[in-house]
Amino acid sequence: MINIALPKGRLGEKVYAMLASCGYGCEQYEKGSRKLVFRDGGGKVSYFWVKPADVPVYVTLGAADVGVAGKDVIDESGAEVYELSDLGMGKCCMCVAAKKDFKDDKSRPLRVATKFPKIAADYFLGVGRKIDIIKLNGSIELGPVLGISDVIVDIVETGTTLKENDLTIIERISDISCRLICGKAAYSFKRAEIDVLNEKLRGCIK
Repeated sequence: MINIALPKGRLGEKVYAMLASCGYGCEQYEKGSRKLVFRDGGGKVSYFWVKPADVPVYVTLGAADVGVAGKDVIDESGAEVYELSDLGMGKCCMCVAAKKDFKDDKSRPLRVATKFPKIAADYFLGVGRKIDIIKLNGSIELGPVLGISDVIVDIVETGTTLKENDLTIIERISDISCRLICGKAAYSFKRAEIDVLNEKLRGCIK
């Protein structure tokens, strides 16, 4: 049996529909149900719903053999997992943004507001810029607007929120999309089964 961690919400339901279409359906599944675990009666696959940010944790600890998580979630978690496929869903990008008149004062650390402290720290370490991270949980755009940060590091999809707050992208860090991930131990013991699932899933990606 392959154990699969799916992110709660519309994305997880979309991924489940894709998996069901390529032969991994489950009769216990009920859309909209509050049930967290459901299993195929034939013993082929089991699913469980988890908070999106927790998917890499369940996969790393072996509770799930594979899971679906955004690239942002994977990078921020630092989880040591294999990325098997890009599912092409939830496309956006991780960016550095600032006010349109921003000028970097390199005589002091750059103040960075973000929900992604690890991603921000790794990026600025890579470009050799010292920073002070301001961890926020929402409305990141307010950082530069209210003067508590110089820049933000955040996910950008359409850019509308940035424009409405007079911010602009100054650096693009990485492309973000949903990935099929696998735990290293699981891949050692269930490689054949996981490879078959991965290939079938790729065949369903448009």
